[in-house]
Amino acid sequence: MSLVPPRLPRLRKPVRVQVDWAALRRYATRGAVVAAAVPVAAAATVMGLERFRRHQYPLDKPFPTSPPSSTKVEDTTATVYTFGADLYAAMLEAIRGAQREIFLETYIWKNDEVGHQFKEALAEASARGVAVYVVYDGFANLVIPRSFYDMPAGVHVLRFPAMRPGLLMLDVRRSGRDHRKILVVDDDVAFVGGYNIGSLYATQWRDTHLRLTGPSAWELRNAFVDFWNRWRGPRQPVLQDVGSPLWLPRLRAARNAPSELVFPIRGIYLDAIDRACSHVYITQAYFIPDEDIQAALLAAAARGVDVRVLVPERSNHVVADWLARGHYASLLRGGVRIFLYQGAMIHAKTATIDGRWTTVGTANIDRLSLTGNYEINLEVVDDGLAAQLEDAFRMDQSNSRELTLAEWRRRHPLSKVAERLMSPLRPLL
Repeated sequence: MSLVPPRLPRLRKPVRVQVDWAALRRYATRGAVVAAAVPVAAAATVMGLERFRRHQYPLDKPFPTSPPSSTKVEDTTATVYTFGADLYAAMLEAIRGAQREIFLETYIWKNDEVGHQFKEALAEASARGVAVYVVYDGFANLVIPRSFYDMPAGVHVLRFPAMRPGLLMLDVRRSGRDHRKILVVDDDVAFVGGYNIGSLYATQWRDTHLRLTGPSAWELRNAFVDFWNRWRGPRQPVLQDVGSPLWLPRLRAARNAPSELVFPIRGIYLDAIDRACSHVYITQAYFIPDEDIQAALLAAAARGVDVRVLVPERSNHVVADWLARGHYASLLRGGVRIFLYQGAMIHAKTATIDGRWTTVGTANIDRLSLTGNYEINLEVVDDGLAAQLEDAFRMDQSNSRELTLAEWRRRHPLSKVAERLMSPLRPLL
């Protein structure tokens, strides 16, 4: 036996790999820019095409409307408005009849004929001794001269800031817009819904608003007071929180508050859809459901619920339309029926379920409304109000066409490509 130990293999000297970290960072940055630029470029393209199309085919066709209709929810009268001219007449009548206080909050306030009517009515109310408080969103009204919102000294005006510090960092707490539309007069009459203030909305947009007359007007008063006191300037007065002796679980206001990361409106939708046994009727201006809401709608359809979603075939935000279309295939395959409103913009944010549950308010079913902006929706469990909203849904359905899965599968291949290219923008809207 040999006593010579076996020769061990020689270890090679390790090779040092030089990594050009600066080059990697450059490539990563370029890749990120390209990834961001592609959906933005696709969105810009469809926006340009839509401008041309809107010039050729404006959204100004007549559409069916119904007169205001009322029902009692215990001691409160709830009135549904489906035509802007009727709503504005009622709002102006309430302002002109005010004796103590007016709280007005709006997202958009145009400086046109209707906008000036509201401005003059508020100034007249202040002149006769009514306390007037106004909130409007600065960003939504950037195209309106600031001078339009100059009011007499007796009118207290809060301009929700146009640029907020969390916008670039996508910090929800410090970037949400004030998308609410509220009017409260003398603690007894209150309005909420999808209508902004402007002549266009009076006759050319189909929207839905609700008026409460009676003790439940407190729900909207309380929402305004809390928002005012949270955002008022140091020289602006504190509004009194009066509390309410009325406890009415059947009629409640759900308020999204991004600064507190509170978003109950999404929750009431999920809870109500999960309870559905017969039918779900949803009307939305911009319908970009998140994964949970889409799953809830598909689950309802799978258990035999008649689920219908009514949206504009063409809205005033073409990018939102294209992002919504990215959900159509899954919804249609799962049995959800989709109806496309024709010839005009439908801006309503409503839903009814099983002829019992209803919501009317300012929140769309999209990321911005459900987890981004300040919003308010009334949640009402009442057969009478649900019947009125179902009548409105059937009226709108008569001006819509149903989109079938077969038709959707036949859409142009370029449309499918555009939907995929723009899909990364969904978290922004």
